[in-house]
Amino acid sequence: MPIKPRKTPLRMCVGCREMKPKKELIRAVRSPEGEVSLDPTGRKAGRGAYVCMNAECLKRALKQKQLDRALEAHLDEAANAQLTDTMRRLIAERTTEDHT
Repeated sequence: MPIKPRKTPLRMCVGCREMKPKKELIRAVRSPEGEVSLDPTGRKAGRGAYVCMNAECLKRALKQKQLDRALEAHLDEAANAQLTDTMRRLIAERTTEDHT
């Protein structure tokens, strides 16, 4: 009996609303304590939403309050700035890894 190929899990980006493979997206998570952060491992406990590894998608998700709705939390300016900084750092790390 032939082995079935594994299905790639798909998730929707809250910024651009496109379905993409889970590995191409980054998870934003609201912890049980109410703290919102980006979770590059995808393993933190809490309510999650997915965003493309792209600053524009995150910017759109924050501007249109899509991330607020998906995480059922109110994100203030400080939280938005912290998420944006973390995304920039993760993108920079990924591009450095690709070049080595």
